[in-house]
Amino acid sequence: MTPANPTPTTRRTLKALLIWLTFCFLPLPVLAAEDPTTVNIQPQQEKGFLDKLSSFGQRLGIGGNQSTFLPPDQVFILSADVVDPYTLRVHWDIADGYYLYRSKFHFTPVDTQGVTIKPVVLPHGKEKHDDNFGLMEIFYHQFEAELPLQRSTTQAQDLKLRIDYQGCADAGFCYPPMKQVITLSLPAASGPPPQRSASSSAASNDNVISDQDRYARSLAENSLLLNMLTFFGLGLLLTFTPCVFPMIPILSSIIAGQGSNITTRRAFTLSLIYVLAMAVTYTVAGLIAGLFGGNLQATFQNPWVLGSFSLIFVLLALSMFGFYELQMPQGIQSKLTEMSNRQRGGTFVGVGIMGFLSALIVGPCLAAPLAGALIYIGQTGDALLGAAALFALSMGMGAPLLLIGTSAGKLLPRAGGWMNTVKAVFGVLLLGVAIWLVQRIVPAAVGLLLWGVLLVICAVYLGAFERLQPEASGWHKLWKGVGIVSLIYGGVLLVGAASGAQDMFRPLAKLSQASSNKATAPQEGLAFKRVKGLDGLQRELQLAAAQNKPVMLDFYADWCVSCLELARETFSDPEVQATLNKTKAVLLQADVTLNDAQDQALLKSFGLFGPPSILFFDSRGKELSRYRLVGFLDADTFEEHARAALNL
Repeated sequence: MTPANPTPTTRRTLKALLIWLTFCFLPLPVLAAEDPTTVNIQPQQEKGFLDKLSSFGQRLGIGGNQSTFLPPDQVFILSADVVDPYTLRVHWDIADGYYLYRSKFHFTPVDTQGVTIKPVVLPHGKEKHDDNFGLMEIFYHQFEAELPLQRSTTQAQDLKLRIDYQGCADAGFCYPPMKQVITLSLPAASGPPPQRSASSSAASNDNVISDQDRYARSLAENSLLLNMLTFFGLGLLLTFTPCVFPMIPILSSIIAGQGSNITTRRAFTLSLIYVLAMAVTYTVAGLIAGLFGGNLQATFQNPWVLGSFSLIFVLLALSMFGFYELQMPQGIQSKLTEMSNRQRGGTFVGVGIMGFLSALIVGPCLAAPLAGALIYIGQTGDALLGAAALFALSMGMGAPLLLIGTSAGKLLPRAGGWMNTVKAVFGVLLLGVAIWLVQRIVPAAVGLLLWGVLLVICAVYLGAFERLQPEASGWHKLWKGVGIVSLIYGGVLLVGAASGAQDMFRPLAKLSQASSNKATAPQEGLAFKRVKGLDGLQRELQLAAAQNKPVMLDFYADWCVSCLELARETFSDPEVQATLNKTKAVLLQADVTLNDAQDQALLKSFGLFGPPSILFFDSRGKELSRYRLVGFLDADTFEEHARAALNL
């Protein structure tokens, strides 16, 4: 007797039954942890039962491709810990391509007397039209929530907590509702519970996410076009940061070096080549950092490279001043002229080389959008989307450069002595870029001295020491006034350098401090304790935890322009210092100037790509990753951020 073939309806019913049996009998992971206040549900390695059941279903012809979906304990990795006697924190790490439903979370105490959970305010998720449940809010990548507790006793006790949740895969497969029961040890309470309003709780959960993680998440969730437009706009905002601004005189000097006969079309072409070379270099360097964890730009921040590149700018400036014919022998003059002409844009290849070198050497800055793209590349390996975002970011940074370079070609004077004056101005700017580069590798007082010398020499050429004739034009009077101002400020810088000052914006700070009659001198910046490598950091974190103190860790490098800007404008602010002093936070600083093996290992341990980066740790030595900072922040923004991170 031949058995009848199962109908489509029967096959679908058997298939649904098999899936239900698979996840009903799939063993849940064992909940165990050395620390009773923290429970991590680790991915389960034994999958024999699932594999056998899936194979059995495939032999029946009803298993489909369900074996391609991961077990739920590998997709939704749950951890929970005790924040304080009245607060719990639950966290899920969610695999790529999967999500959790906001409405499916439930938290219930089990077999525990005297502890209840107050209403929990969950953050809002991304809206999605689900085929099973309709319009829902979901969470990708990670989810975290704080659970406020109501306790009838202040004594230490154990809490058994049941957590219900449910999630699905983007491919269209949904897991059945899941539950975990975990045991947490609540410490004794020394006072009443902290007052948390619903609004403040919502704000702490909704808005507290690091900027770089937000950008990385947007790459994963948004369309390619929206990502390109977003990162292009972010690049525009980064244009006039200290890392991009020096490229303006570089490109402008390339255009001016072409002479008075340059056309607008040629100026646009040269500018476009420079910007494209810079953008491609940023993109390739970013891909290397994201995929392999190596910061290509940091490797170029050494004395030999910076010194050589500074020398190139000095040679370019001297060629614009016309000093070769006046001061150098004919043989050396011809070689230097040939080299400088080739590099300042005499050929398209020379302009491309200058754009390549500018991206690697002039602007080694890390900002939150760049870090977000690198995090996305490192986590997903999606080099194509990551490269597209990096290129859009770089083109956004280069768009104003393209506009300025093209405008310079149109606005340059066509003939006469004005052209020599313009070249001299750009020569001075190039000397400024050379000093700006070399001060990364010389003592701060030496950099201050170089700026002072440059300003005094400029004052001489502007006629600061010349007598004005009665018939002098308004322009002559203006330039003499500029020269006098330059002379005065240059002299102040020279005095400041002699006194050991380090900041060109506060060159007399040392003198005013020395002449003060106060018993304690005003603090110029935060008093950081330097740490080296992972071992050094772990020792300091353990020491701070023993003293029940939070920690702020600053990643710094001498060649990091944004790090110097943070020290000058943010860490020297009295409000910032008062906030950190109020928390009694331990201030640590990891100097990664050398970028050696220890520095790279420390950066890689936190998934960082370079300075400036600021991390916060609670009083137990656990990093508060939601409050991680990358890039420069002004004093007011940083002070507000530090207050939230250190729980003021």
